[in-house]
Amino acid sequence: MSPTISTQAQGIALLIPLTVGTSAVFCTILIHALVLSTAVNFVRRERRLAHAGVSFWFDVVIVALVICFALAAHLAEIAVWALLFMVCGEFSDFETAYYHSAVNYTTLGYGDLIMTPPWRVLGPLEAANGMLMFGVTTALVFAVIQRLLHSRFVDLRD
Repeated sequence: MSPTISTQAQGIALLIPLTVGTSAVFCTILIHALVLSTAVNFVRRERRLAHAGVSFWFDVVIVALVICFALAAHLAEIAVWALLFMVCGEFSDFETAYYHSAVNYTTLGYGDLIMTPPWRVLGPLEAANGMLMFGVTTALVFAVIQRLLHSRFVDLRD
């Protein structure tokens, strides 16, 4: 086999897991967008009901609930990746697939479970996806806290 054909075959072999992984990335973006929308509508509702900025404890509850929404999104996104790993034949049980997915998504990287060479590129792809989704969550929580501070303290308003 000539080097050109071998390089082309490797390129095609890499494209398959990247394409499959990209579908999981899109699913996580969709999940996160739905949760983000829910969280924003929740905070808007709390402002309309005059709960936001009323007291420290009301604000703590609002922030805690937004964080819980985000955590639920992350756990669901980890499950999407776990299901993908099972569909690809990397793991036979959901518990192991979910554990491996959580290790990748959080960039913990224990390395105690290794994927087969054809699918191992999914690990770094999931890690990049997790970092981006955690960044979106951080921005959301920051925006909620900032809005609550503006609601509560007159001197912080523009």
